[in-house]
Amino acid sequence: MTEPVYTFDAEGAVSEGRDADDHKWTYETGLTQLAKRLFGATDAAVHRNTRVEGIARDGERWRLTDTTGTEWGPFDLLLVNPPAPQTADLLAGADWDSPVRGALERATRDVDYRAVWTAVLHYPFELDRPYYALVNTDKDHAVGWVAREECKPGHVPDGESLLVVQANHEWSVAHYDDPAAENVAELAALTADVVDDDRLTDPDWTDHQGWRYALPEEGVRRGVVDDAADHGLYVLGDWVPGEGRLHAALRNGLDTGEEVALSL
Repeated sequence: MTEPVYTFDAEGAVSEGRDADDHKWTYETGLTQLAKRLFGATDAAVHRNTRVEGIARDGERWRLTDTTGTEWGPFDLLLVNPPAPQTADLLAGADWDSPVRGALERATRDVDYRAVWTAVLHYPFELDRPYYALVNTDKDHAVGWVAREECKPGHVPDGESLLVVQANHEWSVAHYDDPAAENVAELAALTADVVDDDRLTDPDWTDHQGWRYALPEEGVRRGVVDDAADHGLYVLGDWVPGEGRLHAALRNGLDTGEEVALSL
């Protein structure tokens, strides 16, 4: 994908370019391919439908309890990777009598997030624009990002357009629990204004997704993370380095994996 990213301001005025116009990479069948291919190179047993709600330290080992009351373990090591607020809730209820637990919980709860509410808008016509995406650089527009998925090979059939529209943090928080249809309609209207095409107010189908914990504003204190690792508990995710980017999450995961391998 070689199309550039353009910018727009609070008034919706679009300008050429920003300092990130290098080549962009994606999978034709979606970015989840990255995780699937990494898991495919291992013999790990992955349980996708198990929701853990309890952590307990059993001597030198870990036990987990899921929402059905089923216990898992004991495990030599425990890796915890939900967003920081959910990790903090797990730590708050953990049966682990150690000052490290409290210190890690407090540090984890201090990680702030930006919320993102996203609309997906489909149109049965081609949208002729010279850019792949638009990003709001002054952070004063309700829309923060508009991306043209048809620029990604294999994502959208020829002759069609699919826009991914992400609202900014303030709008997302204010409207997070509003009716989805109203949110989608408003974001479609705002997008039509920025892109300067009234047809975009009337997509032929839509989808939506909200992320309360989308982008970490900062990282967690490294000292408490290392202290927990000394007890066999590892926290990981993009919120550990404090950079809400795929490469940051991947690097943190790979680095943590190396730590785990060395500890064993």
